[in-house]
Amino acid sequence: MARVVHFEIPADDPARAVKFYEAVFGWKIQKWDGPADYWLAMTGEEGQPGINGAITARGEPTTVVVNTLDVASVDDAIAGVIANGGSVLMPKMPVPGVGYLAYFRDTEGNAFGMMQNDPNAH
Repeated sequence: MARVVHFEIPADDPARAVKFYEAVFGWKIQKWDGPADYWLAMTGEEGQPGINGAITARGEPTTVVVNTLDVASVDDAIAGVIANGGSVLMPKMPVPGVGYLAYFRDTEGNAFGMMQNDPNAH
């Protein structure tokens, strides 16, 4: 069973959004040391219920919050999405040292991501 393990909040001004979420909720946010402008958000202490996420620069004016689910195989997940009426928004791509990620649209038009953990991804 796939579980939501990550969220992404789009922002017109990521620095402003970081300040907002740190001040309002006490989140600990730091810029990711990777190839994209991405700010990782720790929303609570390890062992507490909940998930962590990120703030990212908004790509389009209609970009919305996206939840990402943990899956054993992104390739199998792609096949399942297509077979059940969904579509691929962004094909499988490596996230170096983390795993493989793809973005989809469900039958209702909602975007979501799926991540396959693989620390050897490059």
